[in-house]
Amino acid sequence: MNFLTIGHRGVMGVEPENTLRSFVAAQEAGLDAIELDLHLSKDGALVVMHDTDVDRTTDGTGPIAEKTLAELRALDAGLGERVPVFEEVLEAVQAPLQAEIKDVQAARALAEVMNARDLAGRVEVSSFHDEAIAEIKRLVPGVRTALISSLRHSRKNSSGGTPTGTDIVERAVAAGAATVCLNIRRLTLEIVEHARKADLNIIGWVVNTQDHLRLVRAFGLDGATTDHPDIKRTGRFTA
Repeated sequence: MNFLTIGHRGVMGVEPENTLRSFVAAQEAGLDAIELDLHLSKDGALVVMHDTDVDRTTDGTGPIAEKTLAELRALDAGLGERVPVFEEVLEAVQAPLQAEIKDVQAARALAEVMNARDLAGRVEVSSFHDEAIAEIKRLVPGVRTALISSLRHSRKNSSGGTPTGTDIVERAVAAGAATVCLNIRRLTLEIVEHARKADLNIIGWVVNTQDHLRLVRAFGLDGATTDHPDIKRTGRFTA
């Protein structure tokens, strides 16, 4: 498996996050895949936005779930960009996608689109939530999935000592995920080795500096999620 460079919400370090403009820029920069986030609008549209509300990334206020798609379309998502729906992203770029879902309801809505368009080969589905991963696996034959963790909250280790973070591996295996996406600021060699023993792929996030990149390469990770497109270019020369 070659080292993958995944654009975080497009290339949010240089363009408005989770917009078509950002996704096109990520593709033009040659990133291997593009990560995006999905929520359901009040009327059931798969809206591309990270937060549960619109306050941080648009000129509006309030929860996404309380707004119709038309209301969301009226907002400015940065530099005049509009809040996209998932189907628009599929048309705007040809790159592989990693779609992060927040709950089981979003998993079901995404599954409908993926099955209708035969997207199991193009779209990997990720989530912090085990039940959302299990649901998309149940609904979409052959879908690739990734369990995400900040490694902030973990169980005690077997000796009763401090948390090790390795429980993410057992959770991923139980949910049927083939990949774990892990916060590099809390990643340890113990977690990496445990994931390898379970035959899991490992993606590190968020990798925005040369020091970050050297760390993920030293750990032997399979890829990195980044806000900046130049990480793709420099990553080729980082041992």
